[in-house]
Amino acid sequence: METYTTDDALTIMGFGKFQALVLAYAGMGWVAEAMEVMLLSFLGPVVREEWNLSPQDESLLSSVVFAGMLIGAFTWGFISDRYGRRTVLLLSTLLTSGLGFLSALSPNYLCLLVLRFFVGIGVGSGHVFASWFLEFVPAGNRGTWMVIFSFFWTIGTVLEASLAWIVLSALSWRWLLALSALPCFILLPFFRITPESPRYLCAHNRMSKATAVLERMANANQAALPQGVLTYHGETKTDSITRTPEDEHLISIREKEHTVVNALCSQSGVTDALRKLLSHNLRRSTLLLWFVFYASSFAYYGIALLTSQLSDVNRSCSSDLIFELQQKDGNLYKDTFITSLAEAPGLILSALLVDWFGRKATMCCLMFACCAFLGPLVLHQNELFTTTLLFGARACGTGGTTILCLYAPEVYPTSVRSTGVGIATAIGKIGGVVCPLVAVGMLRSCHQMAAILVFELVLLLAGVACILFPVETKGREMD
Repeated sequence: METYTTDDALTIMGFGKFQALVLAYAGMGWVAEAMEVMLLSFLGPVVREEWNLSPQDESLLSSVVFAGMLIGAFTWGFISDRYGRRTVLLLSTLLTSGLGFLSALSPNYLCLLVLRFFVGIGVGSGHVFASWFLEFVPAGNRGTWMVIFSFFWTIGTVLEASLAWIVLSALSWRWLLALSALPCFILLPFFRITPESPRYLCAHNRMSKATAVLERMANANQAALPQGVLTYHGETKTDSITRTPEDEHLISIREKEHTVVNALCSQSGVTDALRKLLSHNLRRSTLLLWFVFYASSFAYYGIALLTSQLSDVNRSCSSDLIFELQQKDGNLYKDTFITSLAEAPGLILSALLVDWFGRKATMCCLMFACCAFLGPLVLHQNELFTTTLLFGARACGTGGTTILCLYAPEVYPTSVRSTGVGIATAIGKIGGVVCPLVAVGMLRSCHQMAAILVFELVLLLAGVACILFPVETKGREMD
């Protein structure tokens, strides 16, 4: 009997109206996550002034959100692989929107801290939105569409910077928290029409439901499904190219994955998933991904915090009275808005390189470029030069992070994809927990050179780790 796979169907149908709707829904999820993360650049300073917080309490307000994102990234990844992508889309949206709004009503610092922690858990589902979208995209242009998808993150950061500029000038931080939760509320009415990933359904042997999703996609795209019956890993495609052991695993996994799925459905699913991720074939990729996710989060969120901290530090740590007159709240919002715009050229650059230059080389080059832009900041610079350097660093950091978020789901097979990416993302959030201690704590102690050197070292090692990734995934099928 003639058969076809999910990848065969996606390739024939191409990217159409159906995928555009999935892109819009998943993209709004990333807008919400970006706004909640970008919010941290503004929330700490204004709450510190209103409640007379110490620098340690100010940095803790950011760190606790990343701690929640760490827990959420792992938890949502496992739930996604075991109970479905749609389950995570709904639960995480309810948690983020509900507690995000409640945090605007916080009567004191401790209450705000606890509520923002749970918002962080909800926001930790961002990688599931990305993986869910990628599982509907044909392999041939997956890199380009991931970069386009990442523009939603940029929209979120620019929107939050604009919102803060307007709201904090006229109202209060409570209004900013409430308005920042709106994108998640917008998602809820449209949840009923969201499809489950056909790759997930196939991996769990629910072939009739997977076929129904593909038929719905074909109707929306005005295309036809391939002839035959949908199968999961029904045939193994090989070629004469010499492969590394891990490379071979990415192809032969087609024949083995049903056993893994059964294991993941057992009570020891988490243990079996970890064993799979750290198996001989995937260990090197997994460990390197963990470090690069850590470094990428540390650098990206650190650069966002540096934008709001460097000018204030120059004012407080310098005896030059010019600095006392230089920084005003309006300048802070303007500088943050300008550096947020840097994400657009970063995404355009990565889009041009990712499907031509490859995932590994693009990530490596962007990490080193980000390192180079931060270098001059080891010394105090004037405001214009500082903003320019942070603009370049953020552009490169955004591009590198985008390619990393594309590369990780391509490395892992469907049965452990969300769990694998979730654990890597969770480890990345450790970087988010630590970076406020550097970007806020060290800078407010007037140790700017030491803080920037830490960022330099982390980015340099991340670039080397990208070189050491064992496999290039450009053009590969995700299964």
